[in-house]
Amino acid sequence: MARRALVVDDEKVIVKGLRYSLEQEGMEVECAYDGETALEMAKNSKYDIILLDVMLPQLSGFEVCQAIREFSNVPIIMLTAKGDDMDKILGLEYGADDYITKPFNILEVKARIKAIIRRTGAKEAPVGEVTYGDLKLNEEYRRVFVHGKEINLTSREFEVLELLASTPGKIYSREDLLTAIWGNDYPGDVRTVDVHVRRLREKLESNPSEPRYVRTKWGSGYYFQA
Repeated sequence: MARRALVVDDEKVIVKGLRYSLEQEGMEVECAYDGETALEMAKNSKYDIILLDVMLPQLSGFEVCQAIREFSNVPIIMLTAKGDDMDKILGLEYGADDYITKPFNILEVKARIKAIIRRTGAKEAPVGEVTYGDLKLNEEYRRVFVHGKEINLTSREFEVLELLASTPGKIYSREDLLTAIWGNDYPGDVRTVDVHVRRLREKLESNPSEPRYVRTKWGSGYYFQA
């Protein structure tokens, strides 16, 4: 079955170019030109990836991303014409998985999409469920439960948790996590890791300021307490 993408941008030339390029890769592509339409389409259809511009009519890309995260963990790549770090961090705060700054090279866009879909796809060797106290991690279906309630994580949040939980007690520096999850060529910095850890704690912990699972070793990094 072909992968399905939603491309959202109010610049029709950009949408047309992305649609053509992704269709050449065998993907099914749907398009929206404003935030409200994009949000409705995300609610009513299932996509494998969403390319979401920051500056949109009606609802901003950040607002759309935040709203989608209330009901879906579909991978989202933000498209921004601004190059400052604050926009990039804001996109990650609202639940985006990655960002690309305009003007972009379509080959880079394709590479980012393939990387995210590869990370979020089914594993070749399912390893089932692992339970740590009240936290249950299903690595086959990429689902997380706390006290029996499913927690909606983004793909990157899940990967951070999965890596930490794979070796409880092992301390990973922010640089280690950035390289392992985002790759050597990721243009962001270690603040990206801090954003994702904070979001993980807000979702998993009853008291994020005194975390039970995702712990900090001051001056060293983060580790998982089983």
